[in-house]
Amino acid sequence: MKDKEPTTRRDFIKSAAVISSGTLGLSMIPNPIYASEFPTEDRINVFGPREGFSLHIGTLLSMMTWMRDVILMPVRGMTVEQLDFLLDDNSNSIGAMLLHLAATERFYQIHTFEGKAWGDFSKKDLDRFDVAMNLGEEARKTIKGNNLDYYLDVMTEVRENTISEFKKRDDNWLMAVDEAWPWGPTNNYCKWFHVCEHESNHNGQFKYIKTRLPGGKFSRG
Repeated sequence: MKDKEPTTRRDFIKSAAVISSGTLGLSMIPNPIYASEFPTEDRINVFGPREGFSLHIGTLLSMMTWMRDVILMPVRGMTVEQLDFLLDDNSNSIGAMLLHLAATERFYQIHTFEGKAWGDFSKKDLDRFDVAMNLGEEARKTIKGNNLDYYLDVMTEVRENTISEFKKRDDNWLMAVDEAWPWGPTNNYCKWFHVCEHESNHNGQFKYIKTRLPGGKFSRG
Protein backbone atom coordinates (compact mmCIF):
# COMPACT_ATOMS: atom_id res chain seq x y z
CA MET A 1 0.00 0.00 0.00
CA LYS A 2 1.51 3.26 -1.12
CA ASP A 3 -0.52 5.49 1.15
CA LYS A 4 1.34 6.14 4.39
CA GLU A 5 -0.77 9.04 5.60
CA PRO A 6 -1.14 8.01 9.27
CA THR A 7 2.63 7.85 9.78
CA THR A 8 3.32 11.36 8.53
CA ARG A 9 1.45 13.45 11.09
CA ARG A 10 3.34 15.95 13.20
CA ASP A 11 4.10 15.10 16.80
CA PHE A 12 1.53 17.50 18.20
CA ILE A 13 -1.24 15.43 16.66
CA LYS A 14 -0.37 12.62 19.05
CA SER A 15 -2.06 14.47 21.89
CA ALA A 16 -4.90 16.07 19.97
CA ALA A 17 -8.22 14.81 21.25
CA VAL A 18 -6.62 11.59 22.50
CA ILE A 19 -8.24 10.07 25.54
CA SER A 20 -6.28 7.22 27.07
CA SER A 21 -7.51 4.77 29.65
CA GLY A 22 -5.32 6.46 32.23
CA THR A 23 -6.94 9.88 31.93
CA LEU A 24 -10.64 9.53 31.13
CA GLY A 25 -12.70 6.37 31.13
CA LEU A 26 -15.67 5.76 28.90
CA SER A 27 -17.86 5.85 32.02
CA MET A 28 -17.39 9.64 32.09
CA ILE A 29 -18.64 10.18 28.54
CA PRO A 30 -22.14 11.68 28.46
CA ASN A 31 -24.76 9.16 27.47
CA PRO A 32 -25.79 10.07 23.90
CA ILE A 33 -29.47 9.82 24.83
CA TYR A 34 -29.03 13.02 26.83
CA ALA A 35 -27.83 15.02 23.85
CA SER A 36 -31.40 16.26 23.40
CA GLU A 37 -31.05 18.19 26.66
CA PHE A 38 -28.58 20.54 24.97
CA PRO A 39 -29.74 23.23 22.53
CA THR A 40 -29.09 22.40 18.91
CA GLU A 41 -28.05 24.90 16.26
CA ASP A 42 -28.18 24.90 12.48
CA ARG A 43 -26.38 28.22 11.96
CA ILE A 44 -22.97 27.44 10.47
CA ASN A 45 -20.97 29.78 12.73
CA VAL A 46 -22.45 28.37 15.94
CA PHE A 47 -20.62 25.18 16.88
CA GLY A 48 -22.40 22.63 18.99
CA PRO A 49 -24.86 19.72 18.96
CA ARG A 50 -26.88 18.95 15.87
CA GLU A 51 -30.28 17.34 15.74
CA GLY A 52 -30.13 13.63 14.91
CA PHE A 53 -26.61 13.12 16.24
CA SER A 54 -25.10 12.29 19.62
CA LEU A 55 -23.76 15.25 21.55
CA HIS A 56 -20.09 15.11 20.57
CA ILE A 57 -20.59 13.70 17.07
CA GLY A 58 -22.97 16.56 16.29
CA THR A 59 -20.45 19.07 17.59
CA LEU A 60 -17.68 17.51 15.50
CA LEU A 61 -19.91 17.61 12.43
CA SER A 62 -20.61 21.30 13.03
CA MET A 63 -16.85 21.96 12.88
CA MET A 64 -16.43 19.83 9.76
CA THR A 65 -19.31 21.66 8.06
CA TRP A 66 -17.82 25.06 8.89
CA MET A 67 -14.39 24.03 7.61
CA ARG A 68 -15.82 22.69 4.37
CA ASP A 69 -17.59 25.99 3.72
CA VAL A 70 -14.37 27.91 4.42
CA ILE A 71 -12.13 25.82 2.17
CA LEU A 72 -14.52 26.16 -0.75
CA MET A 73 -14.63 29.97 -0.58
CA PRO A 74 -11.32 30.50 -2.44
CA VAL A 75 -12.27 28.17 -5.31
CA ARG A 76 -15.73 29.46 -6.13
CA GLY A 77 -16.07 30.45 -9.75
CA MET A 78 -12.78 28.89 -10.87
CA THR A 79 -12.50 27.67 -14.45
CA VAL A 80 -11.08 24.32 -15.53
CA GLU A 81 -7.83 26.03 -16.47
CA GLN A 82 -7.53 27.62 -13.03
CA LEU A 83 -8.32 24.36 -11.26
CA ASP A 84 -5.62 22.64 -13.34
CA PHE A 85 -2.98 25.36 -12.85
CA LEU A 86 0.41 24.19 -11.55
CA LEU A 87 2.81 26.61 -9.88
CA ASP A 88 5.76 24.46 -10.94
CA ASP A 89 6.68 20.92 -11.93
CA ASN A 90 6.44 19.66 -8.36
CA SER A 91 3.22 21.32 -7.22
CA ASN A 92 -0.34 20.01 -7.03
CA SER A 93 -3.31 21.64 -8.71
CA ILE A 94 -6.29 22.91 -6.76
CA GLY A 95 -8.47 20.39 -8.58
CA ALA A 96 -6.25 17.49 -7.53
CA MET A 97 -6.21 18.71 -3.93
CA LEU A 98 -10.00 18.96 -3.83
CA LEU A 99 -10.18 15.33 -4.92
CA HIS A 100 -7.47 14.57 -2.36
CA LEU A 101 -9.75 15.88 0.40
CA ALA A 102 -12.52 13.55 -0.74
CA ALA A 103 -10.06 10.65 -0.91
CA THR A 104 -8.81 11.27 2.62
CA GLU A 105 -12.34 11.34 3.99
CA ARG A 106 -13.27 8.18 2.09
CA PHE A 107 -10.30 6.24 3.44
CA TYR A 108 -11.09 7.32 7.00
CA GLN A 109 -14.65 6.13 6.44
CA ILE A 110 -13.41 2.69 5.48
CA HIS A 111 -11.05 2.56 8.44
CA THR A 112 -13.36 3.86 11.17
CA PHE A 113 -16.84 2.89 9.96
CA GLU A 114 -15.97 -0.49 8.47
CA GLY A 115 -13.32 -1.32 11.06
CA LYS A 116 -10.65 -2.14 8.50
CA ALA A 117 -6.92 -1.66 9.02
CA TRP A 118 -5.47 1.39 7.31
CA GLY A 119 -4.56 0.36 3.77
CA ASP A 120 -7.11 -2.46 3.59
CA PHE A 121 -9.05 -0.72 0.86
CA SER A 122 -11.06 -2.33 -1.92
CA LYS A 123 -9.90 -2.25 -5.52
CA LYS A 124 -12.90 -0.07 -6.30
CA ASP A 125 -11.86 2.56 -3.77
CA LEU A 126 -8.20 2.38 -4.76
CA ASP A 127 -9.03 2.76 -8.44
CA ARG A 128 -11.11 5.81 -7.66
CA PHE A 129 -9.10 7.52 -4.92
CA ASP A 130 -5.55 6.21 -4.59
CA VAL A 131 -3.96 8.63 -7.05
CA ALA A 132 -5.72 11.59 -5.44
CA MET A 133 -4.73 10.41 -1.98
CA ASN A 134 -1.04 10.30 -2.87
CA LEU A 135 -1.00 13.33 -5.22
CA GLY A 136 2.39 13.91 -6.92
CA GLU A 137 3.36 13.07 -10.49
CA GLU A 138 0.57 10.63 -11.25
CA ALA A 139 -2.03 13.12 -10.07
CA ARG A 140 -0.49 15.87 -12.20
CA LYS A 141 -0.81 13.60 -15.25
CA THR A 142 -4.33 12.32 -14.69
CA ILE A 143 -6.38 14.68 -12.50
CA LYS A 144 -7.19 17.51 -14.89
CA GLY A 145 -9.80 18.69 -17.33
CA ASN A 146 -12.62 18.60 -14.78
CA ASN A 147 -14.88 21.52 -13.93
CA LEU A 148 -15.56 22.63 -10.36
CA ASP A 149 -18.88 20.81 -10.19
CA TYR A 150 -17.08 17.52 -10.78
CA TYR A 151 -14.97 17.96 -7.64
CA LEU A 152 -17.84 19.34 -5.57
CA ASP A 153 -20.05 16.40 -6.52
CA VAL A 154 -17.47 13.88 -5.36
CA MET A 155 -16.81 15.76 -2.12
CA THR A 156 -20.55 16.02 -1.45
CA GLU A 157 -21.10 12.34 -2.15
CA VAL A 158 -18.38 11.35 0.30
CA ARG A 159 -19.56 13.81 2.97
CA GLU A 160 -23.14 12.58 2.72
CA ASN A 161 -21.90 9.07 3.49
CA THR A 162 -20.01 10.41 6.52
CA ILE A 163 -23.15 12.12 7.79
CA SER A 164 -25.22 8.97 7.28
CA GLU A 165 -22.69 6.86 9.18
CA PHE A 166 -22.34 9.43 11.99
CA LYS A 167 -26.09 9.13 12.61
CA LYS A 168 -25.66 5.42 13.31
CA ARG A 169 -23.03 5.94 16.01
CA ASP A 170 -22.79 7.35 19.49
CA ASP A 171 -20.22 9.13 21.62
CA ASN A 172 -18.85 5.88 23.02
CA TRP A 173 -17.79 4.97 19.48
CA LEU A 174 -16.32 8.44 18.97
CA MET A 175 -14.22 8.20 22.12
CA ALA A 176 -13.06 4.60 21.56
CA VAL A 177 -9.23 4.45 21.56
CA ASP A 178 -7.13 2.68 18.96
CA GLU A 179 -4.06 1.68 20.96
CA ALA A 180 -2.14 0.51 17.86
CA TRP A 181 -2.52 3.63 15.69
CA PRO A 182 0.85 4.83 14.32
CA TRP A 183 0.55 8.25 16.04
CA GLY A 184 0.13 6.53 19.41
CA PRO A 185 -3.15 5.81 21.23
CA THR A 186 -5.76 7.69 19.20
CA ASN A 187 -9.53 7.77 19.38
CA ASN A 188 -12.05 8.13 16.59
CA TYR A 189 -12.61 11.73 17.67
CA CYS A 190 -8.98 12.56 16.91
CA LYS A 191 -9.05 10.67 13.60
CA TRP A 192 -12.10 12.59 12.42
CA PHE A 193 -10.83 15.88 13.79
CA HIS A 194 -7.79 15.23 11.61
CA VAL A 195 -10.09 14.94 8.57
CA CYS A 196 -11.34 18.41 9.51
CA GLU A 197 -8.00 20.08 10.23
CA HIS A 198 -6.47 18.45 7.15
CA GLU A 199 -8.79 20.58 5.05
CA SER A 200 -7.49 23.72 6.77
CA ASN A 201 -3.95 22.82 5.64
CA HIS A 202 -5.00 22.77 2.01
CA ASN A 203 -7.08 25.92 2.44
CA GLY A 204 -3.83 27.86 2.80
CA GLN A 205 -2.51 26.28 -0.40
CA PHE A 206 -5.70 27.18 -2.28
CA LYS A 207 -5.38 30.80 -1.23
CA TYR A 208 -1.72 31.00 -2.17
CA ILE A 209 -2.21 29.40 -5.59
CA LYS A 210 -5.17 31.70 -6.21
CA THR A 211 -2.88 34.73 -5.91
CA ARG A 212 -0.51 33.23 -8.49
CA LEU A 213 -3.00 32.41 -11.21
CA PRO A 214 -1.95 34.01 -14.48
CA GLY A 215 -4.26 36.90 -15.37
CA GLY A 216 -7.96 36.98 -14.68
CA LYS A 217 -9.93 38.17 -11.67
CA PHE A 218 -8.09 35.88 -9.25
CA SER A 219 -4.57 37.17 -9.89
CA ARG A 220 -4.63 39.55 -6.93
CA GLY A 221 -6.23 37.10 -4.45
